Amino acid sequence: MRKVLALFGIIIFAILASGSRAEDLRITAFGDSLVQGYGLPQGDGLVPQLQAWLQEQGVAVRLSNAGVSGDTTAGGAARIDWTLSDQPQGIIVLLGGNDLLRGLSPEQARANLRQIVQAAREREVEVLLVGMQAPGNFGPEYKASFDVIYAELAQEFDALLHPDAFAGIRGVAGADPAAAQPYMQADNIHPNRAGVALNVAALGPVVQELANRIRGSEQGS
Repeated sequence: MRKVLALFGIIIFAILASGSRAEDLRITAFGDSLVQGYGLPQGDGLVPQLQAWLQEQGVAVRLSNAGVSGDTTAGGAARIDWTLSDQPQGIIVLLGGNDLLRGLSPEQARANLRQIVQAAREREVEVLLVGMQAPGNFGPEYKASFDVIYAELAQEFDALLHPDAFAGIRGVAGADPAAAQPYMQADNIHPNRAGVALNVAALGPVVQELANRIRGSEQGS
């Protein structure tokens, strides 16, 4: 009899656990090497650290990594439909860094990001845009034109906005490259494990807001 009860208990637990997993929100992190986890051991990149952060907050989300190293906004626009075919409920868009490294046109970056966000919104996928801040070496006009892209697109499409992918590191180091160096890899482009952790702590609450939006839209439908 005890064996039967024990087996029954295991079955009930398995059913409850599978039901809980089935309710996890499906959110895709879509971007370049900052999403993919370039130069970091498995588990140290943005997606696994963000997944762990959300679990610690009790947020039931299953994150997918759709990061491609070297991707520009044009590359993202070219593959967004394929990514959305997995039917995520939300998408975190972090693109633009490689456009900046190559000095590509802010107008073209805007058009590409607009295509990405529009494709997601047309499928009723909630969007979180993560901004990139242009360096000053291309001049003030370039920087001003690039930096406003994310906020303006977020407003246009009623998307959430996290203005700066490096907000966590900047919050500790400010604008001093020397102070930021302990949180960066040797290339001074990609954050190391500690830098990712800082950026995740800054990004995490906005991802929580994204999860709340998804649950709210589901309850309202």
